Amino acid sequence: MGISHLFAISGMHITLLSSILLKILGKLKLKEKLKYFVVGILLVFYLVLVGFSASILRAVLFFILFSINKIYYFYVKPTNIFITVLFISIIINPNYIYDVGFLYSFSISFSLIVLGDYINKYHNYFLKLLMTSLISFIVSIPITIYNFNQINILSIIYNLFYVPFISIIVFPFSLLTFFIPILENVLNLLIKLLEISALTLDKINFSKFVFCNINFIFLIVYYAFIIMFFIGMVQKKYAFMPFLIVLVIFHYFYPIASNKNYFVMLDVGQGDSILLHSKGKTILIDTGGIMSYDNRKWSKQKNKYSIVDSVTIPYLKKLGIGRIDYLILTHGDYDHMGEAINLVNNFKVENVIFNCGPYNDLEKELIDILDKKKIKYYSCIKELDIDNNKLNFLQTKEYDNENDNSNVIYTEINGYKFMFMGDAGIEKEKDILEKYNISNIDVLKVGHHGSKTSSSEEFIKEINPKLVLISAGKNNKFGHPNKEVLNILDNSKIYRTDKNGSIMFKINNKLEIEASSS
Repeated sequence: MGISHLFAISGMHITLLSSILLKILGKLKLKEKLKYFVVGILLVFYLVLVGFSASILRAVLFFILFSINKIYYFYVKPTNIFITVLFISIIINPNYIYDVGFLYSFSISFSLIVLGDYINKYHNYFLKLLMTSLISFIVSIPITIYNFNQINILSIIYNLFYVPFISIIVFPFSLLTFFIPILENVLNLLIKLLEISALTLDKINFSKFVFCNINFIFLIVYYAFIIMFFIGMVQKKYAFMPFLIVLVIFHYFYPIASNKNYFVMLDVGQGDSILLHSKGKTILIDTGGIMSYDNRKWSKQKNKYSIVDSVTIPYLKKLGIGRIDYLILTHGDYDHMGEAINLVNNFKVENVIFNCGPYNDLEKELIDILDKKKIKYYSCIKELDIDNNKLNFLQTKEYDNENDNSNVIYTEINGYKFMFMGDAGIEKEKDILEKYNISNIDVLKVGHHGSKTSSSEEFIKEINPKLVLISAGKNNKFGHPNKEVLNILDNSKIYRTDKNGSIMFKINNKLEIEASSS
């Protein structure tokens, strides 16, 4: 929502804390020098308590230098004080330049200082807050896109409500409750109001825009256009201002306009997940999922690791993808669809495709969610036509096991042949050879993570794959991929997620292969 800055330990806390301390010490009739000295010492102690976070360090150093400037009448400009604080911070910890909080804190604070006179022209509190929110939002756009690949344009409006609500009501009231515990129920009511409103507003998706990754040069261009925007705003030279808007629009639509074809075998550990982008449509084949085989209490993680939250969604956003047109689940095993519910709850999914055969409990649980969200789903289909680019589902018969009921997908993109086997075993491989005329596959995602239950010598010899993909977890307990299978695949170039990480295939006039590690 763009309001998380209100909950970070930051300059707002220092402002609140220093204001209270200065008021208390003023009531005690302390001399001005002594008053600022005592507050400075207490703030340094507070800085140590919170572990020298970048934003607190900035606020404390600025308070100390600003106080010295005020007491001794040095008449140093606030911008020069701020730049001094910046250099001192980097000297204290050079690694701050990699800290997102540091980047937000310094860039936004500096812009507000530089544009302070312009903001103060507005005497109405909410107009002044609106300008502060707008400036903060614009300055933070490159940092937000670079690190999170998504912005929420309504955050400007949200801050008009949440900044005063939190800074004027919630935080002071929480401090008051610390000294008067009887007020705790009222504080809980305020926090509940905050939570309910935030969760409700977060469901508004039309204001959230996903942007693809940018390089350092593009980052510099962004800030050049931001400076032009502010010059236009302050000097009323409005011809400068549209450049930034055009840049943002161009950046947003670039992945769509480029219309690139590619697919990625995502490194999801011991599981499968394949991202296919073709004809402007996004297809995700399986989600992966880490299954816990040990029910002993000591072995369970307190915080469950989510592949979707840590791998899939961030990766999609880095590519500028804001929705999945088709989520294809090869079958109902946890290592292939265990993250499906998490995905549809946290990312826009238009359609879901299941395999043939009866639904298992995991699939039924997902279907309940799909019904609630009114997401369309299908099962046991034969083909999927995406702008004249067909995904063929090689259906044979219904088997008595989930693996052989896997959706096996065959497609051709730019003249290259691709085949994704799910967990299909040797029996289904034999049936596919009997029913379909398939040979000289360019890229094969082998069945069942390279297990000996799949990839028979007869099958591999017949389809003759040039490149082979194996998705398996590093040092997995199953021994995947099997050595005998690797020997059968010896004539193909093999890529493995346990050794190569995520693997991208760019499908142009030729196949370009990029692996995250090798």
